Amino acid sequence: MNETPEKPAAAKKAVAKKATAKKSAAKKTAPPAGQAPSRTAAAKTTAAKKTAAKRPPARKPESRVAMVRRARRINRELAELYPYAHPELDFTNPFELLVATVLSAQTTDLRVNQTTPRLFAVCPTPEDMAAMDPERLEELIRPTGFFRAKAKSLLGLSAALRDRFGGEVPGSLEDLVTLPGVGRKTANVVLGNAFGVPGITVDTHFGRLARRFGWTTAEDAEKVEADVAGIFPKSEWTMLSHRVVFHGRRVCHSRKPACGACAIAPLCPAYGEGETDPEKAKKLLKYELGGQPGQRLKPPADYPGQPAPPMAPPAAAS
Repeated sequence: MNETPEKPAAAKKAVAKKATAKKSAAKKTAPPAGQAPSRTAAAKTTAAKKTAAKRPPARKPESRVAMVRRARRINRELAELYPYAHPELDFTNPFELLVATVLSAQTTDLRVNQTTPRLFAVCPTPEDMAAMDPERLEELIRPTGFFRAKAKSLLGLSAALRDRFGGEVPGSLEDLVTLPGVGRKTANVVLGNAFGVPGITVDTHFGRLARRFGWTTAEDAEKVEADVAGIFPKSEWTMLSHRVVFHGRRVCHSRKPACGACAIAPLCPAYGEGETDPEKAKKLLKYELGGQPGQRLKPPADYPGQPAPPMAPPAAAS
């Protein structure tokens, strides 16, 4: 039988010295016998326990099939929650919707809806808008922000509609994206809501919720659109967009989602990122769910909330 050779004396001394150093360090950091830990240490421990308590239980890895089933169930739940979901821009024809969608960049739909009545009273057709004085157009759309860039886009797309499409808004994605200021998001809004052509509208709300729901990890809007399109049947795309955006604006906010008041919380992998206390979460709800006016001045007949107020008239000069 082989015997284990003894360690050299120098090695034994090194091991003993290391053990002594560890004991000294432990004595320095540990509180004296009978003395409670410092307030800082206790606070850190309490904070760590609270964080652990808020964190949702770890989920098992999800298969593609399971994710698709869960995603489609979320869509069904949202359909029950928002049977009245609709585009939140006021419009009466494809041209008005196209213009309103271009104006909605970097502002709220409410601000657009408060601005467009005056705009369409002055220039109701592409021909009228294309002939507008740029400074006059800028003044009319100023409340929506970035009014110079938006006025340039509106003049360009109006002239294109007049010159290339006979004054009519085209009903295809390929044609719409050739217009100044019109990208895939704007084109899908117009196609889905003015022409009945299914489309997925990826705005900031839709992208945020698609990632929270685990439908995609992409940040790029076109990649998000492609990932979500692979989960749902084409016939659901337009209404899915409305439902998800409705939920993002009312419940699943960017900074502080109302997790404790969310009807689809059991289906959401991101549950716990926001307020989980039901009473506190209820106070975070917005628009009709929070008893507040909506974004449209002229909402659909089945909308259960209050119409938005028109823009206040400018104060008279003294």
